[in-house]
Amino acid sequence: MNPATTAAQPLTALFHPASSPDFVPREPLWALQSQRLREVVCRTYEGVPLYRQRMQKHGVTPADIGTVEDVQRLPFTTKADLRDAYPLGMLAVPLHRVLRMHPIGGGPGQRMAAAYTKRDLAAWGELVVRCLASCGVSQGDVIQNACAYDLFTDGPGLHYAGECLGATVVPIAGGDAARQLAVMKDFGVSILCSTPSFLVYLLERAEKTGVDLRGLPLRAGVFVGEPWSEAMRKRIEESAGIKAYDVYGLPETIGPGMAVECRHQSGLHVFEDHFYPEIVDPASGAPRAQGEEGELVLTTLSKEAMPLVRYRTGDLTALLAGPCPCGRTLRRIRRIDRRADEMFVIQGVTVFPSQIEAALLAVEGALPPYQLVLTQEQGLDQLEVQIEVTARIVSDRVGAMEGLQSRLAEEIEKSLGISVPVRLVEPHAIERSQGKAKRVVDRRGASS
Repeated sequence: MNPATTAAQPLTALFHPASSPDFVPREPLWALQSQRLREVVCRTYEGVPLYRQRMQKHGVTPADIGTVEDVQRLPFTTKADLRDAYPLGMLAVPLHRVLRMHPIGGGPGQRMAAAYTKRDLAAWGELVVRCLASCGVSQGDVIQNACAYDLFTDGPGLHYAGECLGATVVPIAGGDAARQLAVMKDFGVSILCSTPSFLVYLLERAEKTGVDLRGLPLRAGVFVGEPWSEAMRKRIEESAGIKAYDVYGLPETIGPGMAVECRHQSGLHVFEDHFYPEIVDPASGAPRAQGEEGELVLTTLSKEAMPLVRYRTGDLTALLAGPCPCGRTLRRIRRIDRRADEMFVIQGVTVFPSQIEAALLAVEGALPPYQLVLTQEQGLDQLEVQIEVTARIVSDRVGAMEGLQSRLAEEIEKSLGISVPVRLVEPHAIERSQGKAKRVVDRRGASS
């Protein structure tokens, strides 16, 4: 199947190895990417004033773009650009062609928008079908979709794709853990779609109520919405008795469906017929060599409503070398467990939440609820790691508490290379996540 024609094909036919775009030879894929890049550059130049002004400032016109290698001649797009253009400044088509809008982000000054034409929605459906198929989902599976639906892209995207595959979809979204576990048992759920943090929350509640997920038909988790470490994956797979797959996507580009793991879990396959990936130095924007870590930059090759050219995602990863054993020809990126905007510097050392998470898993054997509290003293950033302990440990002798605190502090120091305060807090002192986990509490603006 020619990948250029896939949007018009029945979605249930897209994942067959003999015809899927995932397995197309590199040469025709390169030609398709070049064609689509030329089209998207023309579309943004003609339809989006920001892009036209940026390209003119850089001395570039659509006529200068011949192949995908020319993408580096184009200017970057940033989250700040999308926020400044909110709500409709990035539209490349007339509003009457837009079938769906997803406002995303926080309060005033932080909002962005995602818009879709009819063709965008068809392409998105195709991409998420390819994601679920890569995770082994098929007709006959029962999918419990615990992803958010309220203006988020995760819930609707996975829901639609699951139905297109012929699976049974339970659109439960977030909510009470007891109800989630009851539905999982009552309907023989085989696939859970959620954030990884939400499954950790369900595992905690299941243990308290005597429910063993390993005794249920659940066999795989399709996880979206937040970075998570390999240590967390291992714990999830062991505790729930499932295979845990990572799906990558950003709502401002399309939503879930930009990259996905296969059964080998050796990196995420980027759907290059729709997205062109680059890795650049986060500080300078210069290209990074294959295998070197840097910031992921994406160009949407097929998006009509709000195409993005060289969008700086803020996610840190690397392009992996060599083919995957699954036979897909799509390039792979290393799983994303860190974001540039989650980074902070303590005592001159760069710290990511994933480093703390790995240290806690090394000591506890399971991931306890935790938060990283940032404050500021005399102009210097300070970090305190707050970790919730079980009721049993609280009621135990003081020596046990002190011993646990010491082991946690030692493992965190080993991971970070610096010593930071560790405080054990009482059970239920840290709010549970029923979606994306809030790991960092920034109180630096409130510090004296």
